Amino acid sequence: MTEPLPILMEKSILIAWDYLERSGELGEPEVASRFLLDKVETMVRRGERRQLVLSNRAIDAYKRFRTERARLSLVS
Repeated sequence: MTEPLPILMEKSILIAWDYLERSGELGEPEVASRFLLDKVETMVRRGERRQLVLSNRAIDAYKRFRTERARLSLVS
């Protein structure tokens, strides 16, 4: 039996959040929470239901987002 989607999303975001926080890569909590929610929601809407895939892809996307954001702030 599968978990309800809100629970799946919550657990996936929590895994990603905990990893980013422990690794020191979380950054601004408001930005991180919105980004992770949007990424996980998009993947769920496209049919992904594997919790670790959701969390790992959200982590990777957030790291790329932060790197790009930092690069752009250096250029400005």
